[in-house]
Amino acid sequence: MVEAQTWTTRRMSNPRLDDQVVDIPSTPPADARNNNNNGSGNSSSYLMLSPHVLTAVIIGSWYLSNIGVLLLNKYLLSFYGFRFPIFLTMLHMIACAAYSYISINFLEVVPLQHIHSKRQFFKILALSFIFCFSVVCGNTSLRYLPVSFNQAIGATTPFFTAIFAFLITCRKESGAVYLALLPVVFGIVLASNSEPLFHLFGFIVCIGSTAGRALKSVVQGILLTSEAEKLHSMNLLLYMAPMAALILLPFTLYIEGNVAAVTAEKARGDPYIAFLLIGNATVAYLVNLTNFLVTKHTSALTLQVLGNAKAAVAAVVSVLIFRNPVTVMGMTGFAVTIMGVVLYSEAKKRSKVTTH
Repeated sequence: MVEAQTWTTRRMSNPRLDDQVVDIPSTPPADARNNNNNGSGNSSSYLMLSPHVLTAVIIGSWYLSNIGVLLLNKYLLSFYGFRFPIFLTMLHMIACAAYSYISINFLEVVPLQHIHSKRQFFKILALSFIFCFSVVCGNTSLRYLPVSFNQAIGATTPFFTAIFAFLITCRKESGAVYLALLPVVFGIVLASNSEPLFHLFGFIVCIGSTAGRALKSVVQGILLTSEAEKLHSMNLLLYMAPMAALILLPFTLYIEGNVAAVTAEKARGDPYIAFLLIGNATVAYLVNLTNFLVTKHTSALTLQVLGNAKAAVAAVVSVLIFRNPVTVMGMTGFAVTIMGVVLYSEAKKRSKVTTH
């Protein structure tokens, strides 16, 4: 017994011995030892290689899910003839609620957090209303605008974030930050003036979606900043998604009519629509899951940089798939907007370093 304790102490004091299996008397038979030896070697190799491979897979999944949900939404709403953006958003919320419940309660992706008070509940409810507005507007805009132009408008989110942060919290940014927003706005003006498939209503609701996304980020920062009420992003989605689905239910019934019966009728004639809707809703959840995983395995700054590149990649992929016409001036405007967003991110980072 003393010898075993001495060996354990020596082994733990020398990390180089962690991956070695030493033949100690009174161990299992040789076959079992060989199996343990092979398992230990594979585990060591996995631990050395997995972080890089895993991060690359997660980033790739993040790109695929973000671009995939955009393309699927566009296909369903514009090409397939499923003209129910509110109902589609409600399906997304139902899927997010179900998958979040499974991920947190069964797969334990993150620890479960509970709502502690009515005050916290109403804060999450307020965020759900803003979230619904943003997503419904975004999906509606895809009925009228190409994905490339939709992404160009979406890239102006920092502009609206700065405006809402000033109006709601009276927080002023440095002159360099505000200066960096000028090319963001100028680029979208160029892209709008030269967009061959420009649609005024689609443009307005897309601006509404972008502004709603910015407002949600500002309000979320205000409402859930205290340590007692702060929720992990995945837990926040767990509570927001079912609230959002309930909020959207009366709107989809009033505006889009008996959409469930219409969808069921379509499914009887074409079962492919059920596969499309389930796949679309699943990918919508994966956007949120991979968003969290990228931040966890890299950083929030990396996610921001990837987001800037994602808009350009999504625009290129959508043009290749849907063959929507583009102009040189439109591409230039989009590039100017993306460059402005990059400058804005850099200016924000430097201003934070200066203040701290």
